[in-house]
Amino acid sequence: MLDLLKIFIRNRKAAAGLLIVVFYVVVALAAPLITSHDPNKRVSRPHQPPSIEYSMGTTRMGRDVYTQLVWGTRTSLMVGILAGFIVTLIGTVVGLTAAYYGGATDETLNFATNVVLVLPQLPLLLVLAAFLGQVGPLAIAVIIGLTSWAWGARVTRAQAMTLKNREFIQASELIGEPVWRMILVEMLPNLLSIICFNFIGSVIFTIITQATLEFLGLGDPLSVSWGTMLYNANNASAITVGAWWEMAAPCAAIVLIGIGLSLLNFGVDEISNPRLRTLGAIGKAMKLQKRLDRERLMEKEA
Repeated sequence: MLDLLKIFIRNRKAAAGLLIVVFYVVVALAAPLITSHDPNKRVSRPHQPPSIEYSMGTTRMGRDVYTQLVWGTRTSLMVGILAGFIVTLIGTVVGLTAAYYGGATDETLNFATNVVLVLPQLPLLLVLAAFLGQVGPLAIAVIIGLTSWAWGARVTRAQAMTLKNREFIQASELIGEPVWRMILVEMLPNLLSIICFNFIGSVIFTIITQATLEFLGLGDPLSVSWGTMLYNANNASAITVGAWWEMAAPCAAIVLIGIGLSLLNFGVDEISNPRLRTLGAIGKAMKLQKRLDRERLMEKEA
């Protein structure tokens, strides 16, 4: 674990992304400690600008934007992580099963994956959310998780099929290892980079999709999340009346967590892909060579 952390710290993208994500996780876990009242409590007059007392201003209902942002971080991260776990679990199980067993099993699971892939995802989510009515954060996480696993399953299946033909897998089959050990011990550890990539990408997608659904009024308006903050700010015409802070706070939070997760995703890809590591080393060497050439040219001119 310590060695893995050192590898992440050495990679600038992974380190920066991990720092941002850890910050959000700490804020979510420490929400009761860093806020002093309920996020839905009216604490001041409507649309008060940022001040010393209320660092991010207040909403049209006189609620503290900072408190709502902190508690909204907990809700949005919970939805993103839960949906990401569901997507990754289903995609990994389907992909590994299809690749290992092949034949009719592969054809059946591949057909199901193709059906889910061709369905227009956002319209499907809008229809499901509208059919269910105003759904809470937990229901949104489950809906996204059950409709977004196909891409991860396709990638996992492709990678697992290449592993199945490796010599160490064939040797394990010859000595009679059980199926569960072949999948969990021999194949799964070699797919960790793909699984991490799938999980992080799913979390990013879920956070943005949840905010979209709630902004359109398909979420529970009584819950506190970044999406409901945008929904309430839009209903209050916050930008029109000059209360930009009510819209800016959740937008900035979504953008920053997206940047952090993307950097973490790129970092994981570079760490797990030797080719990308080599290209990075070549790029650094070329930059060093250019700098040395400039220094030599300056010395000659002097």
